[in-house]
Amino acid sequence: MQTPAISPVRPASARPRALAIWLLSVAALVFVMIVVGGITRLTESGLSITEWKPVTGVIPPLNDAEWQEAFDKYREIPEYQQLKRGMSMAEFKFIFFWEWVHRLLGRVIGVAFAAPLLWFAARRAIPAGYGWRLTALFSLGALQGAIGWWMVQSGLSVRTDVSHFRLAVHLLTALAILGGLVWTALDLLALHRNPRARPARLTRTATITFGILFIQLLFGAWVAGLGAGYVSNTWPSMNDQFFPAGINWEGFSTFANDPFLTHFIHRWWAWVTVFALILLSRRARTAGNVVASRALHSAFGTQILLGIGTVVFNMNIVLAVLHQAVGALVVAATIWAAHAVGNRTVS
Repeated sequence: MQTPAISPVRPASARPRALAIWLLSVAALVFVMIVVGGITRLTESGLSITEWKPVTGVIPPLNDAEWQEAFDKYREIPEYQQLKRGMSMAEFKFIFFWEWVHRLLGRVIGVAFAAPLLWFAARRAIPAGYGWRLTALFSLGALQGAIGWWMVQSGLSVRTDVSHFRLAVHLLTALAILGGLVWTALDLLALHRNPRARPARLTRTATITFGILFIQLLFGAWVAGLGAGYVSNTWPSMNDQFFPAGINWEGFSTFANDPFLTHFIHRWWAWVTVFALILLSRRARTAGNVVASRALHSAFGTQILLGIGTVVFNMNIVLAVLHQAVGALVVAATIWAAHAVGNRTVS
């Protein structure tokens, strides 16, 4: 009895390779935005723009009167009144610049995703089963804009900084978008090579690794939001002790709110994460993707060195920004390796 032919997943009008290149380009923009977000945080620029104007906000102040108006609004918030009194206009323009660039990149990414998505949809170039995924990624990106403003709002009335919980949501959502873009692009590249290729499955190894990596990224975001990187500039000890002194125990919430403890957990959970990433990279190599395995090793190896260097050099801004940038690359490389492990093709 003859086996019926399996119909191709890719229709004739589909352009999976073009879609993949587009998604990887958007992922590169998201990576740049994550880096700029790190600079914005480290230069304490995030609260310099006190209003959310999705359309008109693309234009910065253009004359002295407009700059003075923006500066006056900044001087009304607690950050200025308690920490930045006496700031000059030149200093304000510096922090305004980084926050404006960060928001501008968000708008650029929105256009860079929405316009090609509509064009590909009109051309019927999106393979079956991918339309909902692309729509979900776009929706998540739109939500990220609202999350960013929700985060900024937390520092405009009572606090002198943004909530580290909201900052964590903002950063982790950006990394989730980056991961989703890369995974979808890899699925589309597989479909380009073989019209019968199926989307990669999420294996148990990859799921466990993602969970372990998520914890590390979560504590990293809390460390950033609490300024916990400054509590110790020694390694491997913390101020000459393995377990840090100075923790203000207030129940379970201490794990998310105490800068000494969040720093300690982020520092040592990193090695649990490394172990999981090594196992995943070996699985990727066994699956035949040596390049993804090497990329993952290179990413987390570099990240360890940058993390130690950032601590030892007392939150040097260059090292701290590189630490956040390579953290995003670790996420991308983990997605690549996990995709290689879960890759499947119908013959």
